[in-house]
Amino acid sequence: MKNVLIACLVLVGLSANAQNEEINGGPVNVPSDGIIDGVFIQEHIPTKRMIPYEHVREADAIWSRRVWESIDLREKINHNLYYPLDDMQGGIWTRNATRWSLWTVIRTHVLNGDLTVFSPYNPILFGSGASDGDQLKYPIKPQPGLNFFTDSIYRKELTNFYLAKLGKPGTTPLINEDPNSDDFGEPLIIIDENGFESYVYDAPDTTWTMSKDIVQYRLKEDWFFDKERSVLDVRIIAMAPVRYSIIKDPNGRTQNNGLEEMFWLYFPHCRFVFNNYFVYNAKNDAQWMSFDDVFWKRRFNAVAYKQSNTFDRDIETYRSGVDALYESDRIKNEIRNIEHDVWSF
Repeated sequence: MKNVLIACLVLVGLSANAQNEEINGGPVNVPSDGIIDGVFIQEHIPTKRMIPYEHVREADAIWSRRVWESIDLREKINHNLYYPLDDMQGGIWTRNATRWSLWTVIRTHVLNGDLTVFSPYNPILFGSGASDGDQLKYPIKPQPGLNFFTDSIYRKELTNFYLAKLGKPGTTPLINEDPNSDDFGEPLIIIDENGFESYVYDAPDTTWTMSKDIVQYRLKEDWFFDKERSVLDVRIIAMAPVRYSIIKDPNGRTQNNGLEEMFWLYFPHCRFVFNNYFVYNAKNDAQWMSFDDVFWKRRFNAVAYKQSNTFDRDIETYRSGVDALYESDRIKNEIRNIEHDVWSF
């Protein structure tokens, strides 16, 4: 059984050690004083400043189109976002010592309080309302001055609904094992502030979402033509990690219930974090980029699953299979043709 409290204490220790051993939270090739794991110190990415977006006036954006895309991490070109994998062993979060996957970076900074999680649904309605999380309407925040490690209510909410999944609670009451107690060997009972008695059961299992569980990243982005610079540009507005929704039937067998968005992140805030973490370059170890560079340069493959339209519907509602891929390509080609037509005389 993976106890939430033990895992949190371990994460606190890892966070404290990371502050002493790593630059900006990211691994570097200086494992100890006087030791360089390589020919030179890889200090450019961990210490570089983020390049700000070019300011765009509303009057200069003469055309725009909102598009939602999904990055499938099973594709080889997207593996640098998926690997290396992390793991949870005995309540200890094990991360790669050289570089981290995108999920490891996101989870680390959500725990540290650098990134705000936005619920994909209204948390008050527990998922029964509209699925409008990409609008960033429902931020999940700790109390002022607190974080994941110090705010128990915030920690419980993140753990139960966004960063992990809880199993079913135990059905057999715990036994009082205190030999000095008059109720030794009897079911353990607690009394609340109102004087009501209740049995104590085993805490439910906590299954943390790890890198291997992330199958997609969804992007909400705006394509626009800026007449001041005479360029077709794109800005990512928000992103969401996606995992499989696994449920158990009454017989205890697991079933895949499709994909679920875990939460949404405001991408301009993510850039401050992604800017200082290495991304593996399979062709040249001396030219590793940052995650911010990967998204800025569009070094990934994504499939459009929705664009702004009259009916506010996804592609899968009117296309399926190969036809849905053709529709995605049609949307991308339409955007490319906008810039092409501007310069056609």
